[in-house]
Amino acid sequence: MTLEEHRRSSSSARVAILATSDTRTVETDEGGRWAQEFLEGEGHACVARTVVKNDRAAIRARLEELLAGPADFVLVTGGTGVSARDVTAAAVTPLLDRVLPGFGELFRALSFQEIGAAAMMSGALLGVARGKAVACVPGSPGAVKLALTRLVGPELRHLVGELRK
Repeated sequence: MTLEEHRRSSSSARVAILATSDTRTVETDEGGRWAQEFLEGEGHACVARTVVKNDRAAIRARLEELLAGPADFVLVTGGTGVSARDVTAAAVTPLLDRVLPGFGELFRALSFQEIGAAAMMSGALLGVARGKAVACVPGSPGAVKLALTRLVGPELRHLVGELRK
């Protein structure tokens, strides 16, 4: 079986999208809306989409709820920079059983091609928590598109298939 056949043979994923923001709502979260449309267009089911404030406890609590639910993959957008309010990576990392460092490395390398050296300030990451994939990416629509079209999207069925074993 070729790699492409292997990817196609894996089943679709149930996804949850969690935006962290002090200003966005579900209605104004462009990155989350785009992610939902893209993932559903790829044949995945969006089982939850929500927004929480940039607060470690709030992020962690909502992520815990999502991990207890049916989602195979949780996409967390926003709060991955270096400002004092960017606490997403710090909130999520303790919940991860393992980090897959290649995602963050590749995301920053691809971002560098688009935005230059500012890419080094991204705390983008991918990990596994309770047998489910969790990705944290910047909240801008451009960053969400980059993460999903170039990295997560092509491998999501394969990733989830491996985690379901």
